Amino acid sequence: MGEKKKAGAMLVRLVSAAGTGFFYVVKKTKRLQSSQIKLEFRKYDPRVNRHVLFTEAKMK
Repeated sequence: MGEKKKAGAMLVRLVSAAGTGFFYVVKKTKRLQSSQIKLEFRKYDPRVNRHVLFTEAKMK
């Protein structure tokens, strides 16, 4: 039988800094996990109709 793949990425939640409660779920690669880098992206928040900063938070 074939060998099982190792988990290469984990899911993280990106929460809006605008405080709207809107979030994205993205994959974080194993390379970024080991260096303890917190993800931050500027993405669109439809609740305020503009691009805002989204920061990494724990999945519930």
